Amino acid sequence: MSNIHIKPLADRVLVVPALAEEKTASGIIIPDTAKEKPQRGKVVAVGPGKEDEPMTVKVGDHVLYGKYGGTEITIEGNDYLIMRESDIYAIV
Repeated sequence: MSNIHIKPLADRVLVVPALAEEKTASGIIIPDTAKEKPQRGKVVAVGPGKEDEPMTVKVGDHVLYGKYGGTEITIEGNDYLIMRESDIYAIV
């Protein structure tokens, strides 16, 4: 997973989503059908940005994004999201 041979274009970012929560804070196990889509992940590749807008996120940043943000893709059996930097809400 660390050797990604994909270079996003313009202001796009490749993110590996965090795993969905398997238990609630009180210890109740959440079944697969009820799991929420993760809204955080780790940046694994960053495009060069636009001419008038340099990129603010970098590889290795942990980010928060919208529940339905980005496009899901699978590369060599691993799931990723590719999204515009503007779809990212915060770096954590």
